[in-house]
Amino acid sequence: MGKLTADYLISKLSDAKIHFERALDCKHTEFDDLYPYMIEHPQFFWYKRYVAWSELLTIVKLAEELEIDWKEQFSEKQSEYIASRVMSSRVLDEWYETNDSKEHVG
Repeated sequence: MGKLTADYLISKLSDAKIHFERALDCKHTEFDDLYPYMIEHPQFFWYKRYVAWSELLTIVKLAEELEIDWKEQFSEKQSEYIASRVMSSRVLDEWYETNDSKEHVG
């Protein structure tokens, strides 16, 4: 069961990363479908990002509790942001590294 759990959690982690990045990029996520009336509100994208970030942190926490290495899914900087757990403006601005490390593929 250990391998199944690890593979399952890594796939969920990948999904959560994609969800967060789509929220960062203001692209459609299932959150839009859950709260269609919210789209009119200026703070909608903040809620959406907060929800996606919370999901990502929850799955990382589960991975840590099960001693599954989650950091290989992320750049070093992204791993640091996740470990600090705070979704700051720096996380929003610098999630995609554009310098000498991994490039964001759109």
